[in-house]
Amino acid sequence: MMNGAFSLKSKSSGAWLDAIMNNFDAFLLDHAANERKASSMAMSMVAHYPDKDRLLEAMIDLALEELNHFRQVVKLVRKRGLLLAPDEKDPYVNQLRASIRRGKQHYFLDRLLSAAVIEARGAERFALIADNIDDEELKIFYAALAKSEASHHLLFIELAHHYFDADEVKTRLSDWLTIETKIIEELPVRARLH
Repeated sequence: MMNGAFSLKSKSSGAWLDAIMNNFDAFLLDHAANERKASSMAMSMVAHYPDKDRLLEAMIDLALEELNHFRQVVKLVRKRGLLLAPDEKDPYVNQLRASIRRGKQHYFLDRLLSAAVIEARGAERFALIADNIDDEELKIFYAALAKSEASHHLLFIELAHHYFDADEVKTRLSDWLTIETKIIEELPVRARLH
């Protein structure tokens, strides 16, 4: 496997972390929705690219893993006496998707790289939560999730390198990191994952 580690161009703000710590229940509900959507996204890749064997296997495994994360978060939601919220559009993801190019190959590469960037942001934010939350159970849970999300961002980069030229991946990933930074810095701070 090719080492595809990369760093985001910006760090999540202290204001974001404060919003999470001050309204963890709202964050938890949003987190549950994000895990469910991540599982659905992986299965949409399976449906969209059934002829790409390496992608197919990876996305089936990813869908199952994300669905398991969803189940784990739902248990935390229920333990707190909360109810899952109706689905909401995620402005962060929607703005990222708006930057996906048209054309079969461009679209495929952009789906892989945008997913890598989303997973990297999730890893960064889950690690921040793990490092700052007082609840020991949640600290362990979010530390494990941070590692998982980091492996997912590497998976998407590895897949991009499998299907595309390394220089093309490097150039377009740089574009995506710039796009993501602009979006994350302009979004209002909320008790949400993104």
